[in-house]
Amino acid sequence: MVTSSPTAQAPQRRPRRRRRWTRRILIALAALVVLLVASVVLYVKFAPVPAPFTLPAATGAPTGPLAGQWDVTTGSAAGFRIQQTVLFASNDVVQRTDSVTGGLTITGDQATAARFTVDLTTLTTDGATTPQLATSLDTRHHPEAIITLAEPLALDSTIASGEAITKTVGGQLSLRGQTHPVTVTLIARQDGDALHTAGSMPVRFADWDIPSPTGYGPFGSLADHGTAEFRLVLHHR
Repeated sequence: MVTSSPTAQAPQRRPRRRRRWTRRILIALAALVVLLVASVVLYVKFAPVPAPFTLPAATGAPTGPLAGQWDVTTGSAAGFRIQQTVLFASNDVVQRTDSVTGGLTITGDQATAARFTVDLTTLTTDGATTPQLATSLDTRHHPEAIITLAEPLALDSTIASGEAITKTVGGQLSLRGQTHPVTVTLIARQDGDALHTAGSMPVRFADWDIPSPTGYGPFGSLADHGTAEFRLVLHHR
């Protein structure tokens, strides 16, 4: 009877051990990749995003006339809301700035003229600049966005009593050296000696020849459209 010696069996054990360790390493690497992907997806999906602008709580009955010239003051802000997708998870990227100037003219019961300027070079997300969006907007050559009133806006008489009114009005938006019509949805209220308004308008980048932001890697992208948002605090001149 012939038996195998321990020396003859040793070479067969080594390849099995190598295969076993290789499988363990591959399983560990796969688990790590799954964990990283899941972490990124959860972060993107559930990252806190600023809510759209709304009117602040009322503080008092309107004081002073509604008609006249109203100028933008402290507390005003504007920006963009754009959907981002990373590894099939979606959420919004919100860029904002408080560098807003301009004013509104009210004659009788109508807003007859309005022009507001936003400094696009000061847009930030959570306090940080986003170079990709700045490149797409070409803020180096076109640092400002300008929104003007395209037609008179009738104001409900209830605004004089401090009630909020909701309106849709035509405007003109200038971006990247081009001006195109937009539809603005807004809410406004006279509160004490201030006039508060908040609203938004859809912006399709192709209409202004704005290229989609790049630089987010093969697994991330931004939508080719967004929403311009604003909150204005105005005081009588």
